[in-house]
Amino acid sequence: MLTIHMDGTEILMLSEEVRDSHSDRAVHSEKITINMGAVDLGKVDLLVKEGLYSNRTDFIRTAIRSQIDKHNFEVQQSIARNAFLVGVLHYDRRHLERLQAKGERVRITVIGMLTLARDITPELAAEVIESVRVHGVFHASEAVKAALADRMV
Repeated sequence: MLTIHMDGTEILMLSEEVRDSHSDRAVHSEKITINMGAVDLGKVDLLVKEGLYSNRTDFIRTAIRSQIDKHNFEVQQSIARNAFLVGVLHYDRRHLERLQAKGERVRITVIGMLTLARDITPELAAEVIESVRVHGVFHASEAVKAALADRMV
């Protein structure tokens, strides 16, 4: 785990596994479903059969990474422009209560995954979290997500 100091006082944890976008061991992953035409799928299967890829998933991951790498400049510009944190960000009740005690509010911008722990109440989240912007995966209770629905950009 890496420690990131935000504003010099608060400490947030960032999972290092996610930072290596080319790691085949995806500790934090999300399942997606895609539809492909029969001809494209047949070509993928042919490449797998020829031994260029171990399976369909290997081909799809490689294709996605290739496109992300191709657009790396644009991604980096957007990250800098929007002040995104890249990786996995986790808040628990204690952290939000410390912010609440100081009268502070937080704007969360993440590329990767945001997790708000199960011990966070909707009222605490609504009081402390000013806005939420996640490109990737957002894990929180349904009640907390509902309390933040008007702040998700």
